Amino acid sequence: MDFKPNRASAPDHKALAAIVLIVFGGAAHAQMTPVGTWRSIDDATKEPKAQVVITEANGVLTGRIEKVLKKDAQPGAVCDKCEGDRKDKPMEGLEIIRGAKKAEGKDVWEGGRVLDPEKGSDYRLRLTPIDGGQRLEVRGSIGPFGRTQTWTRVQ
Repeated sequence: MDFKPNRASAPDHKALAAIVLIVFGGAAHAQMTPVGTWRSIDDATKEPKAQVVITEANGVLTGRIEKVLKKDAQPGAVCDKCEGDRKDKPMEGLEIIRGAKKAEGKDVWEGGRVLDPEKGSDYRLRLTPIDGGQRLEVRGSIGPFGRTQTWTRVQ
């Protein structure tokens, strides 16, 4: 007896491939956002510095220090070098990212500000997810001068 597969029940490989691309492609694209939990790294020591949670409301990003990770961090430390509404606020819970919005047609968020709480300095901000959204380039600048840190996504 010859067995011939029924064409109606045979999987359509093109349709299956399309479904896989949609499901996994959508998951990868969903990660191409700064929204999530990140580990910042100290520029000098290369050690984890803080865990930062970035959220989005009405198209605007905000980021807060969820947990200070530096080995020499003082419990209950406050932002004594900060100015304005962040002066003397606890480091944990401190809002360090404000006002970034997605640039039209790009996976870049800009127009906001980022605070370096150790210096009390506030910089113009640009956030760029890289490596499929597993890392985040955080660029702070004043005029033509600035620096970029690369943060890693916390799973």
